[in-house]
Amino acid sequence: MADWNDLTRLAAEIGGKLKARGETLAVSETSSGGLVSAAMLSIGGASAYMRGGVVPYSQWSRDGFLRIERADLEGVRSSSEPYATILAATVKERVKTDWGLAETGAAGPTGNRYGDASGHTCVAIAGAISTARTLETASDDREANMFLFAVEAMTLLNEALDTL
Repeated sequence: MADWNDLTRLAAEIGGKLKARGETLAVSETSSGGLVSAAMLSIGGASAYMRGGVVPYSQWSRDGFLRIERADLEGVRSSSEPYATILAATVKERVKTDWGLAETGAAGPTGNRYGDASGHTCVAIAGAISTARTLETASDDREANMFLFAVEAMTLLNEALDTL
């Protein structure tokens, strides 16, 4: 099971790379509940690269914090790669960063109203590389999934930073 140490190890790696490059990050995460942002901010010197994070856990918070237009979501459902991509691009744009990182899924113990089983998440990055992917843990353990979702999101960004 992933844990806080996994997150802070990844945060230190990502933070070091962003700091060395003079780049910045903003995060939007739903099912991981702020774990990515907390891990990124736990590293000393985070203010050099971390601009902020948001947990748009509901339509109301998404509308209030990210102000995504309904037209931009036409034909796109939550907990999907296209939705994660919109979240990543929007948080990047709104906070004016080099990178946007997003996570959206169903932590459990049940699935979501879109038919995804517990343990489903989609993560995305927007920046010099923009990509998304899906993780299925096949677990209904909410806390374990939250940590795994955060690790998946951070790993996606870390891998992209390694390729540049």
